[in-house]
Amino acid sequence: MKIVVLKFGGTSVGTIKKIKKVAEIIASHKKKNNKVVVISSAMSGVTNELIKKSSEISNNFSISEHDVLVSTGEQVACSLIAGRLIHKGYKSRSWLSWQVPILTVGAHKNSRINQINKIKLIKYLREGGIPVITGFQGVNNDNRITTIGRGGSDASAIMVAKFLKAERCIIYTDVEGVYTTDPNKLKKAKKIKVISYEEMLEMASLGAKVMQPVSIQDARLNRIDIEVKSSFKNKSGTLITKRSNIINNKIVTGISSTQNDSKVSLIGVKDKPGVAAAIFKPLSKNLVNVDMVVQNISANGKETDLTFTIKTDDLNKTKKIIQENKNINYRGLIFEKGVSKISVIGVGMITTPGVTFRMFQTLANKQINIKVISTSEIKISVLIDKRNTQKALIALHKEFKLDQNK
Repeated sequence: MKIVVLKFGGTSVGTIKKIKKVAEIIASHKKKNNKVVVISSAMSGVTNELIKKSSEISNNFSISEHDVLVSTGEQVACSLIAGRLIHKGYKSRSWLSWQVPILTVGAHKNSRINQINKIKLIKYLREGGIPVITGFQGVNNDNRITTIGRGGSDASAIMVAKFLKAERCIIYTDVEGVYTTDPNKLKKAKKIKVISYEEMLEMASLGAKVMQPVSIQDARLNRIDIEVKSSFKNKSGTLITKRSNIINNKIVTGISSTQNDSKVSLIGVKDKPGVAAAIFKPLSKNLVNVDMVVQNISANGKETDLTFTIKTDDLNKTKKIIQENKNINYRGLIFEKGVSKISVIGVGMITTPGVTFRMFQTLANKQINIKVISTSEIKISVLIDKRNTQKALIALHKEFKLDQNK
């Protein structure tokens, strides 16, 4: 069987009119003699509204009931899509995660899919049906509904494609593909025709909102090509594939930025083995995601200053955790809001010297001060004042010739 997995994001199914359009897209794939499997997110705004309701019930709402609650959004969307396909004369039905079933491991709110029972789905596909499966969720060993993180419908689509051995996995969204930077922030952003898993993973992890990072990692591990396309425009999108499939003369593929970061600095921490673990262990246990980390040892070697970044939403929680931590000693604690992380990403950086200098010199020419630096094989990230984000994006996009059509 030639199986195609189609995933539709919240903006693609945000209204009844859009759902009717989605049904047309699904039908077009079915008419090409494909066996079509559909994964849907909740209608845009629905999940946030459900989360808001839970916070009005309790400021410490049960995480297991949270998953039951928010999973209803996808159920509504899938029923509407299947209903429209039936109206158009196709055999279709909605499938909730427990009906497949899609099995998960890990904690509520952040589970991972580890098994999909494909027997019923394969039978339904052979009968000519179009299954419309709820994304973002699964069921655990206790037969409880779980969710796999915001944007998790991407991961649902990737794993369904893996277990069904699909030939294609297409992610339909509200943009035409992956861009060199956020087109809402920079009009000169260009659509990227082909991008590697590694580059896309870095961009997704560093602020690009087109794909969920976990889903990219799943695709890379299982060597599943992904095409990102618009639900609203019939144009080619972006192919996410393995590095060896790409012929690219660009040093830098894209630039990402964040808008919701804060910097935390512990001054005068006693420098001894295990001190970093003592600081970060309670943050990890409380699900605070720590990003850029810089440590500066004092001249006498007895103290260190430790700086790291977190999401601003976690700032108050982080402050409380550190202040209540009896396992660390420090002289000062400094928090700074209003910072932004700018990252340049590209596999071409591996074999091209001078990228770091060019980035730093470009920012210096614009009088933009760098607060923190973090690097990897295919990425350079810097922390700057949030007010300089747009200026930095424009300058770096031009410096690495991303304004030019490929």
